[in-house]
Amino acid sequence: MIVDSATALYRTDFSGRGELSARQMHLAKFLRSLQKLANEFGVAVVITNQMVAQLDGSAMFAGPQIKPICVGINVAYVDNTLALRKGRGEERICKVISSPCLAEAEAEARFQILQKVLMLSRTE
Repeated sequence: MIVDSATALYRTDFSGRGELSARQMHLAKFLRSLQKLANEFGVAVVITNQMVAQLDGSAMFAGPQIKPICVGINVAYVDNTLALRKGRGEERICKVISSPCLAEAEAEARFQILQKVLMLSRTE
């Protein structure tokens, strides 16, 4: 099951800091229901999230740091965190940010998603 940009769904329905608590409670309920589905039916759940640049005093020396939006509520429900970004041309880059069973690697996996029709013939 894939949920594309789960936090974006809540940013449009709940606006401002006054509704922050209600938004986080509703998002937590949504994430719990996804976790229950994953556990009950043995399906993988992939949730994409928006990222935001965190500009503070250290950005001058280390460059802007990026972090996921609404990170506090997601941490309790997320097992593996991967960062995907665009490389050169059609190349994409994937890096493990956190995982209970994979070490954070300095190396990054590079891949491409191509639109290609593959014709298979069945011989009997």
